[in-house]
Amino acid sequence: MKIDTPKLVGEPSEGGSEVFTVDYFGKKVYLAQSPQAYKQMLIAAGYERVFETAPVFRAENSNTSRHLTEYTSLDLEMEFENDYTEVMFLIRDLLLYILNGLRTRYQKQTERVRKEYKAPPFKVPAKPEDVPILSFAEGVKLLNEAGVSISEDEDINSTQEKLLGTIIQSKYNTDFYILKEYPLDVRAFYTMPSATNPKFSHSYDFMMRGQEVLSGAQRIHDHDLLRERMLHLGLEPDSLGFRDYVQAFGYGCPPHAGGAFGAERVVLNWLGLGT
Repeated sequence: MKIDTPKLVGEPSEGGSEVFTVDYFGKKVYLAQSPQAYKQMLIAAGYERVFETAPVFRAENSNTSRHLTEYTSLDLEMEFENDYTEVMFLIRDLLLYILNGLRTRYQKQTERVRKEYKAPPFKVPAKPEDVPILSFAEGVKLLNEAGVSISEDEDINSTQEKLLGTIIQSKYNTDFYILKEYPLDVRAFYTMPSATNPKFSHSYDFMMRGQEVLSGAQRIHDHDLLRERMLHLGLEPDSLGFRDYVQAFGYGCPPHAGGAFGAERVVLNWLGLGT
């Protein structure tokens, strides 16, 4: 089901500091960083699959090759039956469909841009099963072997992401891969901890040319666990901005997962542009 969610919200969507504040008739509100809370509340309300294509806002320095203060987000959320990887595989197939569509329907336009900016063709896996899926720990190991000093407990930065993309391209001959099971501490408060190792999470990022184009995860659907995680991170689940969201899970909610593409990043990396 297609949804349209508010862009003025009572609390930061991602619980972070990279948010624009707005004076709303004497009250402080925020420009939405994502429709995350609304997607999950609709899943809790009985809608099995929801999606939205809309602008989102981040108070980040836009003078980089990876940040925009406003961009188009392709968001989706859905129930699953057995394991969160069901959703990860569906999104993998969706991105492959998009990339193959760009290759066949927009070949002439793509070649024109690449010729102008001297960009190499994007290497698309032949079929879904060919998309490399590595755990975060496996990605860190590859970086360690390349001489990068990083542990499994910390997030990788943009430079390390680029290097990992180069390593995986030479190893698997593809510019598209998936990195999953990130450390829980570097993910949003609503991310489900790993069932086998609570230090990690049921999460995944989709990478094109070594840059994240989608971030996703299984979400916490248990009311008590969600409150526990929020309090642990210094968030107040009973605050006006979070109260309705948290209460939605008090009536029961199916296991679910989702993600969000940055449309501009997909185009950027498909064309091989620097910025």
